[in-house]
Amino acid sequence: MLDLQRLRALHAVSVHGTVGAAAAALGYTSSAVSQQIAKLERETRTVLLEREGRGVRLTDEAHQLVRAARELIAIVERAETELEERRGVPAGRLAIAAFASAARGLLPPVLADLARRHPALDTRLTEIDPHLSVDLVAKGAVDLVVAHDWDIAPLPAPAGVEQAVIGDDLCDLLVPRDHPFAGRTAVRREELGGERWICQPPGRVCHEWLVRTLRAAGHEPEIVHQADENPTLVALVAAGLGVALIPRLGRGPLPAGVVEVPLDPMPVRRLYALWRTGAARRPAIAETVRTLCGHWPEVSAHSPR
Repeated sequence: MLDLQRLRALHAVSVHGTVGAAAAALGYTSSAVSQQIAKLERETRTVLLEREGRGVRLTDEAHQLVRAARELIAIVERAETELEERRGVPAGRLAIAAFASAARGLLPPVLADLARRHPALDTRLTEIDPHLSVDLVAKGAVDLVVAHDWDIAPLPAPAGVEQAVIGDDLCDLLVPRDHPFAGRTAVRREELGGERWICQPPGRVCHEWLVRTLRAAGHEPEIVHQADENPTLVALVAAGLGVALIPRLGRGPLPAGVVEVPLDPMPVRRLYALWRTGAARRPAIAETVRTLCGHWPEVSAHSPR
């Protein structure tokens, strides 16, 4: 008989791409996940993972098991949802994925509130890029996702995934204190040509928004420095190395060498909660979404501006 936990481990490797990433998502060590898959290989008398460079590749037999695992996980999820729904109380494990600034600026008070009011609910948070998280919730790797999009790059919800708006996060132009824009009350997008930009790497939503927005205004952006984390971007601006567009959520206080200037019109990114349609009746999902939306006004009101 195939063990569901071992199938979950194999499914997680399929979704996340590596044993290490699968272990982080499941809350296990890499060694534990490797042992689960080794036991599954012995049970099935087949090779499931093959070495490929520094990573692994799933064999054809493994992909067949992953498809079966996905169906079994969905069945178990429906059963758990029905039981939790009958009890009417948020309970059980809830795996949440969120992008970095939401994990830093929004999720801590939300998770603390849920833990205080619903001790039977076991929330587990993983920080992940928003463009990856939607696929993870669709595949059943996580239960709930906090993601975002921009006004010119909407976030599509795939089939079988529902979403709710949490709120809008405003974005400011950050410049060194001796920059000509530093004393302005607002700057129009058409004035942004010729600046040296600091932003996230290609493939990230913020990077794509910056490139599209400046090109729409008739400018080709000169991107001179790239970094994943907003605090690094702010530090580079403080050093006088360029300007940046950074959202307010999770940004923290600005250093003395940085001035925020509003853009006209002001860029907005919208935050969403997303979950699988099959889990929509689960009290844990409904209560977590309500708590996210309930905390947003206070969180956004205390974001730097």
